[in-house]
Amino acid sequence: MSLPLPWVDRVFEKLTLVYGQAFLARWRDIDLNAVKSDWCHELAGMEKSPNRIAHALANLPDKPPTVIEFRALCRSAPAPDVPRLPEPKADPERVAQELSKLRTTSLAQPLQSVGCKDWARRILRRVEQGDKTVSREACAMAKRAFGSQSQPSE
Repeated sequence: MSLPLPWVDRVFEKLTLVYGQAFLARWRDIDLNAVKSDWCHELAGMEKSPNRIAHALANLPDKPPTVIEFRALCRSAPAPDVPRLPEPKADPERVAQELSKLRTTSLAQPLQSVGCKDWARRILRRVEQGDKTVSREACAMAKRAFGSQSQPSE
């Protein structure tokens, strides 16, 4: 989206005040509306960061800038300070409680002691026992692990 024309008008006012005729003389033989339209196009997106335009206007060079030079000035603006959220702090007691829960579940078994399809057997066993917390996707994956739609006999 192009920079709104009123914004470019304000930039031109400031540059005319700073540089006087030296700024306007650059476009003496060109339609000033066409020049401003070009500035709108070249400065597209700057309306999202007015601080960049303010930076450019506060750091003007000795000679009147072209639109490309002005855009470069805008882009050279430092990034705004973004407030940082405080680092989260873990409650050691709560962490210990949660870890102890993990240690008591069958899923916390070391991988070496688990057969390659034991995970699927456990899921299908839970389904057979009426566990409603097993998702359809998990059940389907467990059945596919055996290459059929039912669990093989053990």
